[in-house]
Amino acid sequence: MGSSSQRADTVFVGGKVFTGTSRAPVRAAVAVAGGKILAVADESEVRPLADRATEVVDLAGGLLLPGFQDAHVHPVVAGVQMLGCDLSGARSADEYLAVVAAYAGEHPRADWIRGGGWSMDAFPGGTPTRAMLDAVVPDRPVLLTNRDGHGAWANTRAFERAGVGRDTPDPADGRIEREPDGTPAGTLQEGAMELVARHVPGATPDEAHAGLLAAQRHLFSLGVTAWQDAMIGAFPAQPDNYGVYLRAAREGSLKARVVGALWWDRERGLEQIPEIEERRRGGRAGRFNATSVKIMQDGIAENFTAGMLEPYLDGCGCATANSGLSFVEPALLREAVRILDRSGFQLHFHALGDRAVREVLDALEAALAANGANDNRHHLAHLQVVHPDDIGRFARLGAAANIQALWAAHEPQMDELTIPFLGPRRAALQYPFGDLARAGTRLVAGSDWSVSSPNPLWGVHVAVNRTVPDGEAGAPAPGGVREPFFPEQALTLSQALTAYTAGSAWVNHLDEVTGTVEPGKYADLAVLDRDPFALPAEEIGDVRVLRTYVDGEPVHIAAG
Repeated sequence: MGSSSQRADTVFVGGKVFTGTSRAPVRAAVAVAGGKILAVADESEVRPLADRATEVVDLAGGLLLPGFQDAHVHPVVAGVQMLGCDLSGARSADEYLAVVAAYAGEHPRADWIRGGGWSMDAFPGGTPTRAMLDAVVPDRPVLLTNRDGHGAWANTRAFERAGVGRDTPDPADGRIEREPDGTPAGTLQEGAMELVARHVPGATPDEAHAGLLAAQRHLFSLGVTAWQDAMIGAFPAQPDNYGVYLRAAREGSLKARVVGALWWDRERGLEQIPEIEERRRGGRAGRFNATSVKIMQDGIAENFTAGMLEPYLDGCGCATANSGLSFVEPALLREAVRILDRSGFQLHFHALGDRAVREVLDALEAALAANGANDNRHHLAHLQVVHPDDIGRFARLGAAANIQALWAAHEPQMDELTIPFLGPRRAALQYPFGDLARAGTRLVAGSDWSVSSPNPLWGVHVAVNRTVPDGEAGAPAPGGVREPFFPEQALTLSQALTAYTAGSAWVNHLDEVTGTVEPGKYADLAVLDRDPFALPAEEIGDVRVLRTYVDGEPVHIAAG
């Protein structure tokens, strides 16, 4: 397992190590020197590498493992939200309104009240109204994105400021929820958000920079040492986070290793490819590399914009005329994927519905036929509904499944806003992690924060149990029933941890230097207070991160 006569800067003793090279943790000690792992061996071999200057970390029966890597996350957006009108800690409509009212009172000079983090399941039909916001902020415009980023909630003053009224048509890629006379009701879906968002003063570059660093601190506290930002570009109310990352990387405040997925503008075509290639050339600094391209192929099931092979059902269980959206026309998608793949880009897809998943796999199959095999490491995120005929295609095409495991559980948004409109047959096809793993698919994992919690251990808990952990939205009250969500699709603890470590390291092209605990690799490590392998599965979500290291330097030490 490796050893050396070199002096160690830090040694970890008194626990087990999940190296990522085997399915179970091993009882071993780990030595770190010069930012890299020096040895993974029996404690009797590692102790002699320490001297009086060496820090000795007693794991006290806990677990040392590779730092988690989040393969699909939005830290700048999440960080700015944390510093603004942040609704993510509230759970009900009344609590949301109380937060908005308090924030407005604390910021009397703010021209707009902007923020986000509300959940659709707190409102009838998932659509909050402008009248609710008018009751707490009648005099200033308010725009609040929901937790999944696919919808927004606005008050009357916001619609007036934006000039959006009963005669405003729905955009091709979105929908304005309306009152009976056509007046905007208060909720904007998908592309309709921009009708108002374009009028909202965006976060300043300094605010976005502060948001990124706040998000980094939070991710470090959860053991996350690297990530892939799934949306690099300029968006309504947000500055171009490309520049935010480059600033932090050049000044050295970005400590995590980050891959940036450059946004594919779905309102444009192939003419944007030279611009994307130029951004890749300029997008390398420090620990930031903009080497991926993000293509959002569809929306989400809760607002009926996820691309489905068959129509959604209505409240009575009858088929509607709506099968969701394909944001990129399939023929254009195939050509864009072929060109970007040939140019050496990794492609990172949002594909949630079974039609969107198939359209993306078809495009990757065509690119493979045209360009041959390569090491670009394409991946499909979300994968809520996957047709059984497409399960085996991931491994054949070398495409990774980028799972957001925390969503694979019964909770109000699933049970009230999704399953009734999919029907029982399609509902049973949701989040088929087990089938994908059995078919040989490489699994990588991400949180989609700020959509949902970035806590990897909560994601691991759901991947293994298919139930929501205590503390997360949707968890039952103490003593409540926890029915597993299609438990045949559960992963083992080893599979889930590997997806969040070695799997995501692979998709980030960091697997040669991170993702496992092996001599010679960077000492990007996390220390857990308990060994989850020694716990009942239902207690995995209770495990906490005590320490996080990047290059052998502590970036988080838990208080107390």
